[in-house]
Amino acid sequence: MKHARPDYNRIQDPSGKIPADEPVFVIRAQDMSAPATLRFWAEEHHRNGGDTAMSDLVEAFAVEMESWQESRKVKVADMPNDEMTL
Repeated sequence: MKHARPDYNRIQDPSGKIPADEPVFVIRAQDMSAPATLRFWAEEHHRNGGDTAMSDLVEAFAVEMESWQESRKVKVADMPNDEMTL
């Protein structure tokens, strides 16, 4: 599994379902943009013919993120300067 952020390389797939060279992107709830990003993904998934249940699941997760954000500190996503290259 290939992460955009090198410090996320410790996040791995112990089941081996994701190939080592497949790029993945982690969106954390502390990111102010996370709920809107999930909603956009759910809309695109549905528009592309994806399973409605999957779109609904992701939309519900966006709501869960918003609830989490209400009681926690949220911020714009950041990354250490020395890790800004792919």
